[in-house]
Amino acid sequence: MSHHPTDFQGSVTDAIREAIAAKIPDAAIEVTGGGGHYSIQVTSTAFEGKNRVQQQRLVYGAITHLMAGATPPVHAVDSLKTLTP
Repeated sequence: MSHHPTDFQGSVTDAIREAIAAKIPDAAIEVTGGGGHYSIQVTSTAFEGKNRVQQQRLVYGAITHLMAGATPPVHAVDSLKTLTP
C-alpha cells in the first residue's frame, strides 16, 4: 500500500461508502484499499439501462469531492466495478 498525504480525518472507506449511498440509495457497496488508492464495487438497480460509462459516472460523481483539492483522501480508484442485481 502506498502512502498518500491527506488532511482528511476519519475512515476514507466509510466516507466513500457514505457518499455513494447518498447518491445511489439502494446500492450495495464494497470498498477496499488505502493509502489513497481504492477499489470499489457497486451493485444497484440505478445502473439498469445505462452503459458502463454512464454507470461509472454515477459513482465518480458521488465521490468527486473526495478526489478534489491539493491533498484529497482519494488519489486513485484502481478498480471500479458496477453491477446490476
